[in-house]
Amino acid sequence: MYHRELPAEQQNPLLPGYSFNAWLVAGLTPITADGPLDFFIDRPHGMKGYILNLTIKGKGRVFDGEKAFDCEPGEMLLFQPKTAHYYGRAPDSPQWFHRWVYFRPRAYWHDWLRWQDEQEGVGRLRLPESLRGEFDRLFATIEQTHNSSRRFAEELAMNLLERLLLRAVEEDPRNHQQIRDPRIIEACQYVNNHLASEVKIEEVARHVCLSPSRLAHLFREQMGVNLLRWREDQRVIRAKLLLQTTQEPIASIGREVGYDDQLYFSRVFRKRVGVSPSDFRRRNQDVHDNLASQSAWTAARSTVS
Repeated sequence: MYHRELPAEQQNPLLPGYSFNAWLVAGLTPITADGPLDFFIDRPHGMKGYILNLTIKGKGRVFDGEKAFDCEPGEMLLFQPKTAHYYGRAPDSPQWFHRWVYFRPRAYWHDWLRWQDEQEGVGRLRLPESLRGEFDRLFATIEQTHNSSRRFAEELAMNLLERLLLRAVEEDPRNHQQIRDPRIIEACQYVNNHLASEVKIEEVARHVCLSPSRLAHLFREQMGVNLLRWREDQRVIRAKLLLQTTQEPIASIGREVGYDDQLYFSRVFRKRVGVSPSDFRRRNQDVHDNLASQSAWTAARSTVS
């Protein structure tokens, strides 16, 4: 069966049309022959973020024609952004169950997202049988944590994803990780300590004893993004934490992370997170209130019992 994605609004990430306008989405896709999910995902232009995929049962097929390859239990795939997606149940298999995580990475993850075995923008890693249970549990825990009502569910899920990526790199026999230049580490620390200021690259370069051009080149080479993009990442991460843990006015939080113009801060935040700062705070407060209500109800029930 064949199904090309449609642009219609969709709330179920397993079905065509879901927007994936989030930092992280995770799930399990249980495909059986002639079942409701038995169609090929077809995204000719890929997606904005990455997708990690772990086959746990059956067999899937990726691409078609001469580029086609199958994935079996224990095989992990990493689809790069804008890489064409064309995959579904292999015709000779009655099923294909796979866990997956869609994500937009933190800037410093760059080194962990280039696997040595890569074909047409899709990294491949074959796990030995002894490790399949561990990786299956990691995928499942990411999904459960992200879908939970915990106040920092997304942040905790991102931390678990970071662990998963590190374990994948660790188990890749052909991966030789680059040692981070201490001057780049120091540059990151300096920028983090001055997020509220419009620190120029010349100032950072002086601090780490490099020329501005050399710092710019080395930073992009080692971090995968330029210094200004990396700083924006850190500002948004800090803003999210402040919105969740304080009642500071949004304008004050914007200034604290380096944006004097509240409208510009909101625009940057929405672009990176998918919602405005006020909506982000409100959603997290709603989750916290629901969790508190559930805890109070449970406590009251225990008292009565």
